[in-house]
Amino acid sequence: MSIEVRPVGVKCNIGCQYCYQNVMRDAGWDAKSRTDLPAIKQAIEARDERFHLFGGEPLLMDFTGLADLLGWGFERFGENGIQTNGVLIEDAHIELFRRYRVRVGVSIDGPGGLNDARWAGSLERTRAATAASLRAIERLCSDYEPPSLMVQLTRCNATGPQLEQLCDWLTAVHRLGVTTARIHILEIDDESVRARFGLSTEENIAAFERIMALRGALPDFNLDCNADKREMLMMEDEDTACVWRGCDPYYTEAVMGLGPQGEDHKCGLTDKEGVNFARTDRQNYLRYISLAHTPQQYGGCQDCRFFAACKGQCPGTGMGGDWRNRTENCEVFRELFVLAERELMAEGRQPFSLHPARAQIENALIEHWRQGRNVSLAMIKRDLRLDLGPSL
Repeated sequence: MSIEVRPVGVKCNIGCQYCYQNVMRDAGWDAKSRTDLPAIKQAIEARDERFHLFGGEPLLMDFTGLADLLGWGFERFGENGIQTNGVLIEDAHIELFRRYRVRVGVSIDGPGGLNDARWAGSLERTRAATAASLRAIERLCSDYEPPSLMVQLTRCNATGPQLEQLCDWLTAVHRLGVTTARIHILEIDDESVRARFGLSTEENIAAFERIMALRGALPDFNLDCNADKREMLMMEDEDTACVWRGCDPYYTEAVMGLGPQGEDHKCGLTDKEGVNFARTDRQNYLRYISLAHTPQQYGGCQDCRFFAACKGQCPGTGMGGDWRNRTENCEVFRELFVLAERELMAEGRQPFSLHPARAQIENALIEHWRQGRNVSLAMIKRDLRLDLGPSL
């Protein structure tokens, strides 16, 4: 785990229409962002964990303070990380990244109009901001090291000709040196966002299938959109994404965060009320125990053969904005698990979802949750001495 540091809170230089932090900005949290570097450092020291800068947009931090924090992080941990939209990256930032070994992630949904949901106030300014992000990616690839990419699937980039443009662009950035791109289904917290940018279940599935088809031509490009489902089905999940790991929405085990004055925060994906709730000091897994026993027609996961892998997915995407329910994207993920299941069977492997011991696996997982333990499927596989075929 690394610490997510928001040095300027949720303040941002652009206004992505779908951003899950908009509810925080609407409540005025972007105006409560005075950066206290000594307090941030003190909080990091108390936790003694690597950190990465997040936002909002962390490059809105004044350059002197940014250099100070990254230099301190390099001295203490040997590396740093940052997630940015890339618009503000200049030569001086790249030199800073090089000097202090900063691993850069860029959030962008593609070139030109594919990125229009990442709005900057007008179409002209939006396209200019997108062009700046693209230049930053090129510069990072040529003058430093390729960034990882984070891409949201929206109506701007994931249907019809736009989807083909997205695939062409992913191929092009891979040629520049990019080796990792995480493809996200859009989290929707507002019905107006759903109407403008959301995809139907069928459109989401088609988009994921098209992007996954790139793997054959680009085998060394980690297009992270279905690999984790294969890992979950083979119970090889020690390093898988947090959304499949049974997250307590009041603790968010994978995100231990700090605000601009060193205050604790948890993952913002579950902050639906515009309140920056403090992180609790202990976890519980009532959501997952409940989902396992609640019929699907009431928002649960009872009798789903993928439950132990999916666990109802991220609580931030719960049906109706309610973290107690399973994800509203259930049908999409169910189909992606089916596709992964078929692939594994064709390779001579046996996913646990089709294994005679599936009920035993689920019962073991639920019992661990009852005891307050969030264990991996890999641990359960070892405990039960299951053989699912060749390792991934």
